Amino acid sequence: MCETKKKSSAYIWFDAEFTSLELDQARLLQVAVIITDTDLQRIAPPVADLNLCIRLEEGEVVSPWVAGNLPRLVQQCRSSEAVSMGEADRQIAALLDQYCRTPCPEMDDRPILAGNSVHNDWFLMRKFLPEFGHRLHYRLLDVSTIKIQWQDWVEQFPFDKENVDVLNRYFPGGGIEAANAHDALFDIKASIAELSFYRTHLGLNLK
Repeated sequence: MCETKKKSSAYIWFDAEFTSLELDQARLLQVAVIITDTDLQRIAPPVADLNLCIRLEEGEVVSPWVAGNLPRLVQQCRSSEAVSMGEADRQIAALLDQYCRTPCPEMDDRPILAGNSVHNDWFLMRKFLPEFGHRLHYRLLDVSTIKIQWQDWVEQFPFDKENVDVLNRYFPGGGIEAANAHDALFDIKASIAELSFYRTHLGLNLK
């Protein structure tokens, strides 16, 4: 008799904003985390969601695109509300320890990092947030993979992240008030809604 493979313990929805798209030179500007189960239902309540601006130290610069498109975020990162990279790492690790019972010695018990094009976030997370990284499974759940299949195989337009009504229809619990692209917390909410949309339309909401 074949053993039944247990489900992943949790999905750690993660998004980051960077100082530059040149990842080898980039540093983190903002990080956000939401924890769900495999049915995309929250494990940690909304009040536990993390949305942290990372302090820009004296002399650190951002790319012209970031300066032109994310001026408010850059200002926050130079203000007293920003936290150090180490403090962000500590808070994220503590969140996982509380809701996912990490750190886990067995790889299969570790939660999985999830998001859109999440390999970029993973690259900088591994570089700057080691305590967070040590608590995660080696696999990634990238919604962009399903997006590509949806467009190329189903031949449909991708999920509309700018439509707040659509976002709230598919984001568990709703509550998204406005579209705010390039904000890390909004982006992971939109990614959760997008995966829910694809699951629904591909018949993947199976129990």
